[in-house]
This record gives sequence, C-alpha cells and structure tokens, in this order.
Amino acid sequence: MPLTVTAYSHSDAAEWDELIGNSTSGTFLHTRRFLAYHGDRFVDSSVCIRDGAALIGVLPAAPTSKDDSRVVSHPGLSYGGLIHRGKLRGQDMLSVWESVLEYYSARGFKSLCYKVVPTIYQRTPAQDDIYAIFRHSGRRYRCDLSVAIDLSFRLEVSSRRRRGAKKALNAGVVVSQDPDNVTELWTVLEQNLGKRHDTKPTHSLGEIRYLYEQFPDNIFFLSATLNGAVVAGVVLFLASTVLHAQYICSNELGKTVCALDLVFAKAIEAAIRRNLRYFNFGICNEDNGNTLNDGLYRFKSEFGGAGVVYESYEIAT
Repeated sequence: MPLTVTAYSHSDAAEWDELIGNSTSGTFLHTRRFLAYHGDRFVDSSVCIRDGAALIGVLPAAPTSKDDSRVVSHPGLSYGGLIHRGKLRGQDMLSVWESVLEYYSARGFKSLCYKVVPTIYQRTPAQDDIYAIFRHSGRRYRCDLSVAIDLSFRLEVSSRRRRGAKKALNAGVVVSQDPDNVTELWTVLEQNLGKRHDTKPTHSLGEIRYLYEQFPDNIFFLSATLNGAVVAGVVLFLASTVLHAQYICSNELGKTVCALDLVFAKAIEAAIRRNLRYFNFGICNEDNGNTLNDGLYRFKSEFGGAGVVYESYEIAT
C-alpha cells in the first residue's frame, strides 16, 4: 500500500507519542505532550506519514508569526525533523519528501524550513532526510556549533577545569538536584541573561515548572549553593542518548569560586552513571549562527568535548 501524508489531528496524539518512543531519533521534545505546552503560540501544521493505517513517521511543524508562507519543523524546538521508526530509508524517504512538499504546497506554503536532528540524538544512523533535502535542492540557511562529550571516547579535560572544580569544593560549594531550588536558580538565570544579552529565558519559571511536572524523568535541575544560597546551576534535559544542558548560569560569586566547574563535573558524572553516550553543552553561537562565541566554546570544550553541528535547511515546495 502506498505511503500517505495527512494532517495531524488530536486523535493521533497517543499514536504519535508511541512512535516517538520507538523511533530512530525522536526525543521527548517531539512528543505531543511537550509540544502542547506552547501550542497557543503556533498554528500547528504537523503531518503524519502512514503505511496503510500504520503510523510510520511524523513531522512536527508550524509556520512562524514572522512569515506565514514558510512552515518550520519546528519553530518552538532547537531541532525538528522527520521522525520515524527506521523504515523510511532510501527511496521510501525520497518518496515521502515528495509527498510532504506537495502537501505543504497545496496548503499555500512556499517553503519548508527543516531543523535537522543532530547526529548525537540518533539511536542509529538516520540521515536519509539530508539526502532527500539535497535531491530537492535544499539550501542550508543556518548552521550552529554545539559542544558535546563522547562519553565512550572523552577528550582530555583541561587542568583549568579540574582546578576550578577543586576550588569550588574547597570554597564549600554544594551541588544538588533539589527541584525546590528552581526559583532561586531562575533568578540567577534571568539576571545573567538580562545583564549579558538583554534577553530572557525561552521558558518562564512557570513554564519550566510545568514541564518538570510533566517530564520528571527527563528534566533535572543541578544547582550550586554556597552558604545556602544558589550561585550557579544548569537545567538538564535527558533526551534519548544525550544529557543536554538547556540552561547554564552563574552569578558573580559563583564565578569567583568556579561553581560551574563543579556543576558540570557532577552533571557529566550523572550522564556516565546513566550509561549515556553523550553530554551536550549546547550551541555557542550568536547572530543566527554567524558569530562563534569562542570563549564559551573553549570553556565547554575544556571538559573534554568537541563540535557538533545543528543544521537548518530551506526547501521550496
């Protein structure tokens, strides 16, 4: 039976989430439960790929408010992607892309902007979509550089990071996974982003609390306290093979005592205990990928990591 592409509907939610859990590269970020938390921000334009009645692939997507002629997979996520069970390979992937592009063209979209799932999140090689993009003359319009540690082949940790962790310990810094510290942690984060970048966190305190309640097995808060006060910390997302640092922050006292060095030492230890393949620090770019924050890259790489790209393509429909 030929593969078909249809619009996502709420009745597909349970089947969608089951597929994500048994896919080659899906994470909890792709689930309808996660996408629903900011559903009022976007007009959902996701599609389901079926082989007869069986759901074998999904593409989370929505147009952005800035340009409703472009549909994006996905504007609310760091990466979107065509998520499948491993059956969309080779010619089948090419055929699906043809149908997906025809689907969006028929609904008035001029292009599909596609944020590729980085390779570290793939449980098995799954880059047939990149080949399909090439065959449809896709244009790479953005590339960001992240830093990740391959925990099975970790590069050397710098002496500076080791000394920093020791300094934090000697200063009396305590690192814990206490969710009750999230309010103080968010205050440090908001002050950090406001002072350095004049921005706010993507998630509000209320939103991150809500997401933690929805995904207690996937979201963790590591906070560093000194004399009972939060001075630094990180929000961690557990996604398939990766423990990912979603937010990183430190106040001036935390920087003085090198609290983040100890926080990351503990976070990486947690990833190793879980037998994960990667620890990902996140991207180090500004200006839509065109500027590399070299100091941030060096800081992250000194824990034993190196570059992983986040790619975005635009394909005419």
